[in-house]
Amino acid sequence: MGVLGAEPWSEEMRKRIEDSTGIKAYDIFGTSELSGPLFTECQSQNGIHIWADQFLVEVINPDTGEPVANGERGELVITTLVKEALPLIRYRIGDITVLNWDECECGRTHPRIMRVLGRADDMLIVRGINVFPGQVESVLMNIPEVGEHFMIIVDRINELDIMKVQIEMTDAAFSDKVTDIMDLEKKVGAALKSVLNIAVKVELVEHGSLPRSMGKAKKVIDNRKI
Repeated sequence: MGVLGAEPWSEEMRKRIEDSTGIKAYDIFGTSELSGPLFTECQSQNGIHIWADQFLVEVINPDTGEPVANGERGELVITTLVKEALPLIRYRIGDITVLNWDECECGRTHPRIMRVLGRADDMLIVRGINVFPGQVESVLMNIPEVGEHFMIIVDRINELDIMKVQIEMTDAAFSDKVTDIMDLEKKVGAALKSVLNIAVKVELVEHGSLPRSMGKAKKVIDNRKI
């Protein structure tokens, strides 16, 4: 069993981890201000349980601060109900998620936050479309020829936003045939467009060529001057 947190990760990434390691991968959530990792999934692996007798949770519109409807995504806000040394009132976590009040398959009736989609400040607006790095990861993890590492680069050329995704290939998929790489780039580009609803330039690179981050992973470079 693995209890994994600290970075948003997609359901497709979970499957790839489980298939490659043979473990059951459970999502966990917490922040330093909340006293570290506090909430985790149950065996159903369908949302992170929040102990509602200890914490009041809301999901709000990050622009207006107003709560969104149950099932809609927004920014997570937590109020501590029993914490004494460092109580928090409507503390804006900055993570984008969905609040689910439905009873879980395990029988618990506490609310659940569903998989964290990303940070509010990580969201990109490209040609009027909201794009999260987690959406890109979700698509890529369904394509076996590509690896886990990618980088999103956004530029503005002649007043038009251009989004490029650099993606590492797996060693097994690497080919010295230009046509093979071009075909794979087209395949990945079509898959991304079907989810993001915008055209994306895809650039495949060798495994290990993208920079690795210390601490929080950096997956976005926004070169636009807005």
